[in-house]
Amino acid sequence: MTGFLVLLAVVVIAVLIGLIVRRRDGAVRAGRGGGPDASRRQALTAAGAAAGSVTVLHFSAEWCGPCSAVRRVVATSVQALTDDGLRVRDVEVDMEENPDLARDFRVMSLPTTVVLDGDLRERFRASGVPGSADLRAAVLAATAPEQG
Repeated sequence: MTGFLVLLAVVVIAVLIGLIVRRRDGAVRAGRGGGPDASRRQALTAAGAAAGSVTVLHFSAEWCGPCSAVRRVVATSVQALTDDGLRVRDVEVDMEENPDLARDFRVMSLPTTVVLDGDLRERFRASGVPGSADLRAAVLAATAPEQG
């Protein structure tokens, strides 16, 4: 009987952890904010970000399967927003080629997408594959002045 209760407890815990991970996967949430220091600004500029434009920065790796889905979502969203007249940049960073930038942004899993405002401040981030509507909303919000 004890073995059955232990097994049941393990299954319940595994299901709860799975539900939490699934709920967070792809969810766009507020970023750390704060302006970039000189070294981060230089690294972002070298990667392709530009002050004055909202940047959708997505970290990937060659071996990352879901990264191709993020690539499609970001490209489609950025193109639609650019067609609407917004200044938005799509910047993909290979985590293995640029580990310092990934470390600086505290990338813990792939894919990770970060939305930077025109001052290159982190406004939003998503781990996993973000929804297109959520990503567009984050970009639109990043065009507005930061509150607080």
